This record gives sequence, structure tokens and C-alpha cells, in this order.
Amino acid sequence: MGLELRQQMKLSQQLVMTPQLQQAIKLLQLSRIELLDVVQQELLENPLLDEKAEESFEQTPERDGKDAFEAAAEPERERPAQGDEAVERDLARNADWENYLGEFSSSSRQALMRESETPEEGMAYDARLSVKPTLDSHLEWQIRLSDFSPREVAVCEVVIGNLDARGYLQATSEEVAAMAGVTSAQAEDVIRRIQRLDPVGVAARDPRECLLVQIEVCGYDDPILRELVEEHLEDLEKGRYKPVARKFRLTLEQLKEYLDLLQTLDPMPGASYGGGEPQYVSPDVYVYEYDGDFVIVLNEEGLPRLQLNSFYMDGLLAKNSKDKEYVQEKMRSAVWLMKSLFQRQRTLYKVVESIVRFQNGFFRKGVTALKPLILKDIADDIEMHESTISRITTNKYVATPHGVFELKFFFNSALEMDDGSQVGSESVKALIKQLIGGEDPRHPLSDEKIADHLKDTLKVNIARRTVAKYRTALGIRSSSKRKQVF
Repeated sequence: MGLELRQQMKLSQQLVMTPQLQQAIKLLQLSRIELLDVVQQELLENPLLDEKAEESFEQTPERDGKDAFEAAAEPERERPAQGDEAVERDLARNADWENYLGEFSSSSRQALMRESETPEEGMAYDARLSVKPTLDSHLEWQIRLSDFSPREVAVCEVVIGNLDARGYLQATSEEVAAMAGVTSAQAEDVIRRIQRLDPVGVAARDPRECLLVQIEVCGYDDPILRELVEEHLEDLEKGRYKPVARKFRLTLEQLKEYLDLLQTLDPMPGASYGGGEPQYVSPDVYVYEYDGDFVIVLNEEGLPRLQLNSFYMDGLLAKNSKDKEYVQEKMRSAVWLMKSLFQRQRTLYKVVESIVRFQNGFFRKGVTALKPLILKDIADDIEMHESTISRITTNKYVATPHGVFELKFFFNSALEMDDGSQVGSESVKALIKQLIGGEDPRHPLSDEKIADHLKDTLKVNIARRTVAKYRTALGIRSSSKRKQVF
């Protein structure tokens, strides 16, 4: 059988992701802050993109038939002589003060005149903020002020580099010694000295060692207190107080005094230094209630209003084909970006409008009225694809009358009720949190009792394990750990 080459025509359909389409899809899932960065970058790279200037005098009220500019400039022209006299009095007062100080005056007469003519401008608020010290820098500062030898400083650097966010040492003394090139005894001695720096107990291997170091530094010499930490820390954590009290022949009131003393210690000394700064959320959409209805307002603060630069548009008439091709390419990119931004804002508005329709009860009553909702419901309502809804709700936040929520918060699974209707899982979570918040601390509600309460009062068919799963997701401990004996 011989081989031969043939030409064949074939008609098929396939999706081609052009760079412009990829850019439009990318813009959908960007947060507002990320979108501002992308737009600013495009303004720098594309000469045909320009930012519309703000209409400074567009809404300035006119007065006596004059235009806005004249009305704004009028106070400067008609400043009475009384203001000049006040300035002269200030200058005279400053001059007298300068004469009194003589050559020790730190400001010249010219600077004083300038300060009297212009209002004082303070520094920006963020310019007055200092950087929060980290645990590493705080320890390094103390080590430099201590009498550590150069070899011991090398061990300190290894120890500091192996601390976690809680301040615990995540390496054994043998590992520290191997990395620093010293013996295990020398490494252990340096670790003990670091543990007694501020915060006390840092570089401990576990909570037990951390608390024992703090007990020693604080000067607590009670043997019962040390034994409670050394042998019964887990019992105290799980609330097994009566067996511990019987062992040490203590009453529950006496044991409570020891517990109060232990609670003054810090089991995680590095936690106050760990973690980043709080992340502040800027809502992408605002939903206001007005006259019984809800108004949706997109947050476009700081987002530049784009237009084509008319100066570079003349390049389209250039005779040089290379220059003309470059300008045409940049123009197509600029026009596509403006269309993509408009489409993004339009899609975001339609999605939020649809969410408000589906979750009207939430916007009026709160989280307990949240209904089950999936992406397909919104996609069918506004006639878009589910992937588009998923992208536009990513990293987007909406400010509602009940707080700021991520758009994905409004999509939750359903739980069946006795009457055949459904209730949202987020509503059930809010009810569980409300029940636990109002329980008796001495007799906390178990997961089974919470499930029975939801079945009896709200007719929600929910299993005990589902309650446990929702409780864990809310960061709430079990009933045995929530129980307060004292």
C-alpha cells in the first residue's frame, strides 16, 4: 500500500479565544482595586487612551449672570482690605517673635510671610503612620542590645528563622545546632535565653514549655501550678476539672483561682506580632433602600473615564504605512478596552439586580431570610452563561443595609422543610449561631438538641452531623468545650 498526499476541505466550528476576548474575560473577574491597576497600566502603555478631565465648573452655581469661572474667582478679586490688615497684623506679630528670638530663630521672615499667606497643610494621614514591628525585628533588636557573642548571634538567627506565627520554634535543638555549626548544648542554652526575652515564652517548642517559662519569669513558685501545666494541661482544656481537683485535694473555687492565674499568661506569645494588616474591603456595588424599593449604585470612584486621544488620531492619516498600522492597532486596543469596561459594569449591574430580586427577603430582613440560590438561576434570569456569572461574582463585594457581603455569599445550597419548601444553608447557619449565642453557658446546647430545635420550631429537616459541620464552619467549639463550670 503506497503513501500519498491529498488536499481536503473541511468545515468545522470551534471557539477561538482572541486576545481581546481573553482580556474581556479577565476584566470580569478582577476586583475593583485590580481593575484600577489594569486601567492605569493601559493608560501608560497606550498613547491613544486618554482620561477625561473633570468638569470642574460644570455644577458651580452662577451668580449675577456671570459664568462659573467668574463666580469662583470673584471672592479673590473682591477680598476686602480688612483681610490685608489681618495679614499685616499676623506679620507684625511674627516679626516681633522673630526679633525676640534673634539669631536663634529657626525660620526666616520670608518663611513666616509664606506661612501667613497660605493655609497650613499637614502631612497625609498615611505619612504619619509607622510600620508595625514584626516578631523577627523585635527579637533581633533585643539581641543586638544583649551580650550575645557572634557565634551565639548566629544561633539566634537560626532560631528566629524557624519561628512560626504563634512564636513557637519549629526545629529541635539538634537541628538548630546543625544549621548554626554549634553543639546541641550551646544551641539549647541560646534557646533558653531567647525564651526569656520579650515576649516571654517565645521560641518554646509547645504550649506547656511556653507557660512554664512564663511561670518561672513571673516568679510563681507554687508546685501545684507547675504540675497543672506539666501534667494536666489537656484536662484543663477539655474541662475535666473535678478529677484534677480531687487529685490535688482542692475545691472547685480553689482550682478556679489557679485557672484565673493561668489565663493571665499568653500561650501564643508571637500571635500579637504575626499576621498581616487587616484588609479593608471597598464595595463594588451599593444597594440602598429608598421608598420601599432598592436602588443599585455601582462604585466607580477612582475609575478613570476613558476617551480616545484626538492628538494621536491624526496618525491615521499618516503616509507611512508602519506608523499608520501602529496607530490603528492601538486604537482597536483602546476601543476594545472601553467596550470591555462598559460590558463589565453592565454585567455587574444586571447580576446584582437579579440577586436583589431573588434575595429580596435578605435585603429586607437579614441573613435569616436568605433563600437557596445557584448560579444557573441568575444565568437564566439575565440570559448569560453560568461561567460569566461565576467570574463576575468573584472578588466582588456589595454594601447592603445589613453589612458588606461578597457576591458569592448569596449563593447557597438548600435544606428541605416539612411543608416542601426550602431554606438556604446560610440562613440555617445564622440560626445555629443565634441559638448558641443565647444558650446557658453552664448547660450548652449539643448538636443533637440544636437539630431537634430546628426540626420542632422551624420545621427544618437537618441531621446532627450537618449541624456539627455548620458549627465547625462558623468556628464554634463543641458543647463540651463551651461548657462553663465556674
